[in-house]
Amino acid sequence: MLFLLFQLGGERYALDAGQVVAVLPRLGVKAIPHAPPAVAGLCQYRGVPVPVIDLSELALGCPAAARLSTRIVLVQFPDPVDGPHLLGLLAERATETLRRDPADFVAAGVSVGAASYLGPVTADARGLIQRIEVQRLLPAPLRALLFDEAKAA
Repeated sequence: MLFLLFQLGGERYALDAGQVVAVLPRLGVKAIPHAPPAVAGLCQYRGVPVPVIDLSELALGCPAAARLSTRIVLVQFPDPVDGPHLLGLLAERATETLRRDPADFVAAGVSVGAASYLGPVTADARGLIQRIEVQRLLPAPLRALLFDEAKAA
């Protein structure tokens, strides 16, 4: 299975590449006044506005660094009621992939309720890599803020 690697702070994380729709340069993100800090704004993908979450802000409380390797990773965010929604994830150093069997990821041994999106870990020569579980990424209030208007439309 293929995973997209990225960084939060100095640590490496992985997303299942099967959930990734596209990886875009960090261009054209329109800020949304009064939005929570984790909401970087909106981008446009094939004529459709897509909310963008800053993963660094969400996880660490500081915005993603403005690097050439900071990308918008478009994923299918699962919604069991209304079907998947496009969601942009602002991720630093999203330039590598990793091929691993999902069984190579093992339980981390630590569970943080506020960060339920942190999944199992694997390792390579450079250290640990933790998987991000997209379906658990957004707390309910943020999910409602981003997708409830789409439901009403």
